[in-house]
Amino acid sequence: MENSIKMLDHRTDNATRQMLENVVKRKRKFEKAKSRHHMAIFATIAMASAFLVYLYTGVIQEYSYSFYAMFSAFVRKSASVYFLVGTVSLYGLMIMLKEQRDKKEKEYHDLRCEIVDRSKDLWKKEDEWKSRHIVFEMMKREFDINLYHEKK
Repeated sequence: MENSIKMLDHRTDNATRQMLENVVKRKRKFEKAKSRHHMAIFATIAMASAFLVYLYTGVIQEYSYSFYAMFSAFVRKSASVYFLVGTVSLYGLMIMLKEQRDKKEKEYHDLRCEIVDRSKDLWKKEDEWKSRHIVFEMMKREFDINLYHEKK
């Protein structure tokens, strides 16, 4: 468990601390999925750019007098096929990572909203309810998790 969550001794009970720990874990998983997706976008754009440069310099400029000649040269050169397969594969990976990112974002957001909705149940006692803003500020400061309202 995170040290800053452990330090919330009298302000929260064990169940609440566990929920806070789970929302931190899901936020980290979401951030990791988000960075993977961004790297896939960058790789896809780089590969597509390299493919287009290769296509223009290696096929289009040399065989621009005939579409049939361009198509034949494209099929004849094995690098063209490798570039095409690589670009399409990276695009598919990018789409797959986007779906994973969206799934992890939904899980994180749902748990965060559950904590916001159940805050009256989680901080039942009067002194806990008055000190819950300290917990919310710590979560915002330490983990960049907003528990004040449900909007992102």
